[in-house]
Amino acid sequence: MQEQIKNIKTLDELAALYASVFGKNGTMTVRLKGMRDLDNDARAELNRENATLRELFKVRQTELENAALMEKLSGQKLDATLNPMPENRGTLHPLTQCLREISAILESFGYKCHTGPEIEDDWHNFTALNTPAYHPARDMQDTFFLPNGNVMRTQTSAIQIRAMEESGAPIKIFGIGATYRKEMDATHSPMFHQIEGLYVDKNITLTDLIGDVRAFLKQFFQMDDIELRIRPSYFPFTEPSIEIDMKWQGNKWLEIMGAGMVHPNVLRNCNINPDVYQGFAFGFGWDRLAMLKYNLNDIREFYNGDVRWLCGAGF
Repeated sequence: MQEQIKNIKTLDELAALYASVFGKNGTMTVRLKGMRDLDNDARAELNRENATLRELFKVRQTELENAALMEKLSGQKLDATLNPMPENRGTLHPLTQCLREISAILESFGYKCHTGPEIEDDWHNFTALNTPAYHPARDMQDTFFLPNGNVMRTQTSAIQIRAMEESGAPIKIFGIGATYRKEMDATHSPMFHQIEGLYVDKNITLTDLIGDVRAFLKQFFQMDDIELRIRPSYFPFTEPSIEIDMKWQGNKWLEIMGAGMVHPNVLRNCNINPDVYQGFAFGFGWDRLAMLKYNLNDIREFYNGDVRWLCGAGF
């Protein structure tokens, strides 16, 4: 049987022989059914023979399959000059791409990156930022309060407080991180990302603020000319406070960020003399800027797990 298996030339012949040995009425099948009538030595011998035959069939099948493959390949030509198939490489999430681009621009302006804890105490999140106890920003509908009195950070301005407490003035930094508020719709998310810039030094003016903002937007959106609209506003931690709009796609005005001159009380809370130092602060959600950059209408699209954004398929 061993020689018979080795001399078979085709897979069909091998399959026919296998069926005659191990099929329903095959020779080995019949012998195995009568194993109960054999003594122990005969049973052991039959089992060895059965295993040997099955292995011979398996080896010969592999040899015939390889031979058929090599015969098929022998008729084909390989062009080594052809370019290989392109690789499917993963890409960074658009929010991460925007963060890196924004950070690079601000760092080129001389700002240094700072981060801080996402769970904040009352002092850094509210009080030091000149937000009194009765201010609406402390309302339960806006802020996630924790049982111990701390909060989920509502703004990255807390990073500015920690940086000024540590380094004093002069200081030029930007803070990045996640923030949390009780709001959810097409343009708001309960968890979103903010970037806030802070520049405190002698003789800093509102003109310096607007100049940096204009230069930043021109680089981020790759636009030669940026038309801005400055509107008065109110934030407890800046005085005066402004909101900055940018003209977008024709005559449409879009709110880009809030900003203003750092309130003297905030400087005092960080042991900086407001009679010597002045500064400005600005803050924006980089999610919102990413929406504009990639022409999205719903901020929730960033969090819906679309894998096409991570495999280079585009936005």
